[in-house]
Amino acid sequence: MPGNKGVIYLLDHIDFPSVEESLDDGLLAAGGDLSEQRLLKAYSHGIFPWYSAYSPILWYSPPVRCIFRPDEFKLSHSLRLKLKNQEFTITLDNDFAGVINACASIKRRDEFGTWILPDMIDAYNQLHKSGYAHSVEVWHNGSLAGGLYGVSLGRAFFGESMFHVVTDASKAALHYLCSWLQKQNFSFIDAQNETSHLLSLGAFTVSRAEYLELLHEALRFPTMKGKWNNIESL
Repeated sequence: MPGNKGVIYLLDHIDFPSVEESLDDGLLAAGGDLSEQRLLKAYSHGIFPWYSAYSPILWYSPPVRCIFRPDEFKLSHSLRLKLKNQEFTITLDNDFAGVINACASIKRRDEFGTWILPDMIDAYNQLHKSGYAHSVEVWHNGSLAGGLYGVSLGRAFFGESMFHVVTDASKAALHYLCSWLQKQNFSFIDAQNETSHLLSLGAFTVSRAEYLELLHEALRFPTMKGKWNNIESL
């Protein structure tokens, strides 16, 4: 029901209500689908899906957003040494399916199950095939040790999830992404919800209004569609 603060909007078409209609936790709407058109519409308006196997598709636009500036990643001494010693091999868009499946299956502290459900995996694999979703893979001794994936529109990157099975591998993925996006003149990485871990790596928070201003500016630029491993890297 649009225009009624405190009521969850039920989607029956492609349009979303104003993000100002979201609840205090950012919940804006329920229902709809994970079609490419709807997902791209959501991201372009500062909205993202986040739900469980026991709920309908839920759409959020939090009042406070956690973001990274690509040039402000905090590189720890231990990670710097690992990168210097070439302990990891890092690739772009080399194994998107492997990364999203690993993000879905990895066990995380204080979490039960996963929000990366089969329908969501299918939807983001399709976004990857269409050139909008991208992955960073970190390899150690020939095996996938960590990585991340997200969606790119204009000069904004919307991070969805990351994982590691080798210490510092996900941090290496994020560091590489920041460095690569800085070279491509990206404005920010959307990390969605604040955590102490993200803040320790250089993320910071902005209000929804500030976030939407940054997003509006980033979307003035064309989207770098296609596999990023076909574009000159670092």
